[in-house]
Amino acid sequence: MGACRRDTRRIIFMKHAFKEWAVICKALAEGKQALILRKGGIAEDFQLAQTRFWLFPTYTHQQREGIREEALPLLEQVEAQRPPAGTLRISHYAEVTGVYHVHNLTPALCLAHLHFWSNETVEKRFTYRAPGIYVMPVRVYRAPQVFELPDSAHYEGCRTWVELERDVPTDGCIPVISDKEMHDVHRSLDLLLNPTALA
Repeated sequence: MGACRRDTRRIIFMKHAFKEWAVICKALAEGKQALILRKGGIAEDFQLAQTRFWLFPTYTHQQREGIREEALPLLEQVEAQRPPAGTLRISHYAEVTGVYHVHNLTPALCLAHLHFWSNETVEKRFTYRAPGIYVMPVRVYRAPQVFELPDSAHYEGCRTWVELERDVPTDGCIPVISDKEMHDVHRSLDLLLNPTALA
């Protein structure tokens, strides 16, 4: 997927971050997928607390069996590029451009061509606690530099949202996919999920 113009909106600093497997963050960062699936961690019920956030790559629960075979090269890359202990690298932020709460498993599985999670991962997330899963198309932006922050116990735990210990500037960020590509993602989701989801 191609890149396009710089983000010129008046977002200067941001502290909110969204924890996701590093391999999925890599796919989002490279424009190879443009949606996030979320159910919530052990200690939370998911809520869309923020619509713009830094991607926070995590490695703790990441596993080969959780992704499709096509994503294995990305997994090898993120493992090879994993930062040293005690260091967090932030380089991309995402903007949620829609929310679907999917209530049936079949349409959720029909999204397989739009992401790299395995069907087993999608099914586990869908059936955890009450059936259902959130599907969020996101526009991802690349920062002009990689920000290295101290990793800390404050970020640990099975939860989606964390607040970074300092503000990180977003000016100069560039979207990783074009307007047309983002439109096509929305069109695909509308065709596959409506009326089985609440947008």
